[in-house]
Parts: sequence; structure tokens; C-alpha cells
Amino acid sequence: MATDGPVVQVRGEAYREVPPELARFAVTATARDRDREATLTRLAERAAAVRVLLDGSGPTVARRETGDLRVRPETRRSGERVVAWHGSVTTTVTVTDFTALGELMLRLADQDQVEVAGPWWELRPDSPAHREARHAAIGDALLRAREYAEALGARVTALIELADAGPADRPMFARAAFAGGGAGGGAPELELDPQPQTVQAAVQARFTISDPVLD
Repeated sequence: MATDGPVVQVRGEAYREVPPELARFAVTATARDRDREATLTRLAERAAAVRVLLDGSGPTVARRETGDLRVRPETRRSGERVVAWHGSVTTTVTVTDFTALGELMLRLADQDQVEVAGPWWELRPDSPAHREARHAAIGDALLRAREYAEALGARVTALIELADAGPADRPMFARAAFAGGGAGGGAPELELDPQPQTVQAAVQARFTISDPVLD
């Protein structure tokens, strides 16, 4: 694109740390027995117990997705003789209310042959934090262009080009694992500290400026 007058090119950046909006964790129920049908029955019962707890959690659970169902035979090192069957099913749980998150995870982990892993902290894909960071990056680019122009005794006159230049945001996460065993006693307490999420944005911008004063 042809332009009249001098041009300044700058990079605008913005960096923010904001509270997470979502927490995800995984719940895996497992079973093992020499008999395949017994393994499947136990696995179904344990998965159902997990569903009952999640059903009773009320609005704490925003979403849950069941996947990664595995049933496999265990064989001897030599030959194909099956000595046992292993089964597992994993449910991914999304929570927006963090006040009851630790309690829910511990209640699930207290079930027989259940493992809980997480949480992974995230922002929503449409979180306002992303838009605010992009706006701040544009403002930073304009401020830099004006500073360069002022150093030359000039002023910014027009925007020629504006383009995204930042890397995609990387969600921050923390992971803990709890293996259930049905231990007795009072209900344990676990307080979790949500991990701040990093939001970054960067733009490349080109501006025309008035004739500089170089004397």
C-alpha cells in the first residue's frame, strides 16, 4: 500500500493475570477381577456411585463428560492365558463454583477404587479477559507510536495497518491426585487456591506521522 509521508511501525503488547473462571478435574473408577463379567459389574456399580455423587452436587457441577472406557485382559508373560480383567471409566467434570470444589473432589476420592486428578484451572473461551487484553495491546501500540512521533517533533496522523501478532494463550493448570479407598472417620477438608491465568495479546501496527522536525 502506498502511503504519503513517513511511517512508524510498532508492536503493542498486553499481559494480564486474572482469576480462573473454570476448574476441571477427572474421576476414574476402576475394577479388577479374574472373571470378566464380575469386572464389568463392579465397574458399572462404581461408575454409578460416582454419578450419584455428581447428581447430588447441585449447581456446583456445570458440565460432565464420560469418556475413555477401557476393558482389557491381563495375560501371563508367556502365552495368551487370561489371568484377570481390568476395567476403567473416566468422567471429566467442569466446575464454576470453586467454594465446594475441594469437598466434592474429596468425596469422590473417598469412593472405593476411584481416583481423582486435577484441578486444571481455565478461562472460558469467550472470557472478556481476552478482549480486554487485545484492547490494551492496541492502546499500547498507539502509545508507542505517539512516543516515537513526539521524539521526532511529529504527531501520529493515521493508521495504515493493524495485525494480530501474539501467541495463543496457554491455560495454566495444577494437578493433584487422590486415590479412593473408602477410609472411615469424619469428612476431610481440602481448601484449594485457584491459580491465576495468564492472558497475553500482541499486535503489529503501522501509522503515518507528520513530517518530523530533525533540527
